[in-house]
Amino acid sequence: MMAAPLALSPDGQLKLVIFDCDGVLVDSEETCCRISAEEARAAGMDVSDKNAVATFSGMALPSVKKIIEEKTGNQLPSDWIDATKKRFVAAMRQGVEAIDGVHAMLEDIRKLGLPVRVGSNSSCEEMEAKFQATKMTQYFENRIHSAQDMGIPKPRPDVYLYAAQQEGVNPANCVVLEDSNTGARAAVDAGMVCVLLRAKGEPVPEWPNLLVIHHLSEFAPLLQKTLLKQAEFHGV
Repeated sequence: MMAAPLALSPDGQLKLVIFDCDGVLVDSEETCCRISAEEARAAGMDVSDKNAVATFSGMALPSVKKIIEEKTGNQLPSDWIDATKKRFVAAMRQGVEAIDGVHAMLEDIRKLGLPVRVGSNSSCEEMEAKFQATKMTQYFENRIHSAQDMGIPKPRPDVYLYAAQQEGVNPANCVVLEDSNTGARAAVDAGMVCVLLRAKGEPVPEWPNLLVIHHLSEFAPLLQKTLLKQAEFHGV
């Protein structure tokens, strides 16, 4: 049996847009990675704030905990994840920035009539705080999914597969917008096409079903062009 065409193919059917959160919708990656680095240093791991993003980007807290314990040989307290999550949430409530162009992008996608969901390694509590701070709650109310809360963080594809299941669509009908290699791997392994938001000149994995954009302003036009081609192909 041949595989179904993917969501951005002219002969495919785009039915759902799934967003990562940090680095795609809100600019909280640096803050969360800095807090992770502070926690790591407190446990005896040698990592600077400067290298925090490179070390912890895209990771759920269980993965951060595992790395710290492996690097230091020290066992972190059983409540470490919950305590660090509270630090994240407090930092988000104090202020977090939206990614440049995100509100215009979300409005354009809403006009296209495409449903949206979020699949993130952040907890639902963290995401709710981030979306409240950046005035995005209206777009994602009851439509956020946490790989951390599921206990199966990216790069495992489970959170994206669950989002598709909740929408009632097949993975092949989904497009994922990601910014990290960890998340992109999860999307590709879920059988979805992934659009990677990445600055010009930065390396990009050579994986199948992976496209690259450099600014959020490119995303909605890409989806609109896809929908027009698919309507033409299917005679709609």
